[in-house]
Amino acid sequence: MRFILYLGKGGVGKTTTAAATALRSAEMGYKTLVASTDIAHSLADSLDVPIGDKPVQVAKNLWAQEISAVADAQNYWGKLQEFASGIISNEGRGLSRVVADELSAFPGMDEIVCLLHIDKQAKEGNFDRVIIDAAPTGETIRLLTMPETFSWYVSHLAKAEGGMVKALKPFAGRFLQGPAQVLEAIYKLEEGTRNLRQTLINPEQSSYRVVIMPEKMVVREAERAVSYLGLFDYPVDSVIVNRVLPASAEQGPFYNAQYELQQKYLQMINNNFAPLPIWHTPYYAHEVVGIKALSQLARDCFGEEDPGQIFYKGKVQEIIDGEDGSCTLRMPIPFVKSSDVKLRKRGDELFVTIGNFKREMILPTVLAKRKTAGGALVNGVLEVKFLPLETAS
Repeated sequence: MRFILYLGKGGVGKTTTAAATALRSAEMGYKTLVASTDIAHSLADSLDVPIGDKPVQVAKNLWAQEISAVADAQNYWGKLQEFASGIISNEGRGLSRVVADELSAFPGMDEIVCLLHIDKQAKEGNFDRVIIDAAPTGETIRLLTMPETFSWYVSHLAKAEGGMVKALKPFAGRFLQGPAQVLEAIYKLEEGTRNLRQTLINPEQSSYRVVIMPEKMVVREAERAVSYLGLFDYPVDSVIVNRVLPASAEQGPFYNAQYELQQKYLQMINNNFAPLPIWHTPYYAHEVVGIKALSQLARDCFGEEDPGQIFYKGKVQEIIDGEDGSCTLRMPIPFVKSSDVKLRKRGDELFVTIGNFKREMILPTVLAKRKTAGGALVNGVLEVKFLPLETAS
């Protein structure tokens, strides 16, 4: 089974791209589910068909679903138990509504429910491919980092509780039974999400794609997303650039100015996201709504390629901790031969110049507070060393 998750800034066309990818995959004969994890769902509008919180077939080989985290956690706990595959269970007995309500209020529970939906598909194998239309970038990063965050919560909860719950549970009456059930369910949830992470970081099974438009703010946010995905080992396999204006000699000054501005940012995208494959979709004169329009978009974007294949394998960037407290940022930069590496850092931005190659990148927080100690190009990989925090201060 393949998972492909589309993320990006709100309004860049994630939903349209995810729906088009899923439709093209279905047209190629793969049983495909496209699911939205965004609270403000627009997948039904994109497909121009009614869908709900369960998979609904909308075309041949294609199902669609708008995941309702709040409804699942608070109103449909019994169904959540069924597809959680025993992760949240209490020796085969169902949890009470009180316990469900307590869990639904736990930090990050809405993200956990979305992860459980993905886990359900991974375990049951109902589909060949699952395409995720994710929430805007910040919420999606929070979703993907939830296994680590949740583990942190649970480890501190375990320390606080110690053996108290285990000691009291045999003697607990009806008043104490609820809290004990809640804690036990939380521990099992943590184990389940930790196991699911192994699926989400497996490059043979999961891919993450950033959707952008050729605009500066959008590009910069996408760079941050790629940096944080790299930190948590989530494999990014391509970038999709939406609403690209075609060259035309018959347009007026306004169009020509917009076209030239886009060309500037398209060059930035090519530099800043290398070595990832970059796909372009045109700026249409009509709305991309409905099966026919989505099918055309998929072909305009991917051509005759299968959009469900893995387009890139390898780390886009990685951070290696040094024994002395330093960090080294490693990024593959293919096709650049010069050994003269120039670096300039400003806040969380790093400007890299290697011969005629220039790249601007957003640094994750762990590096933004440090000073650089030079960089070098080694066998097509840029290595930038950052000093320990105490030295950098």
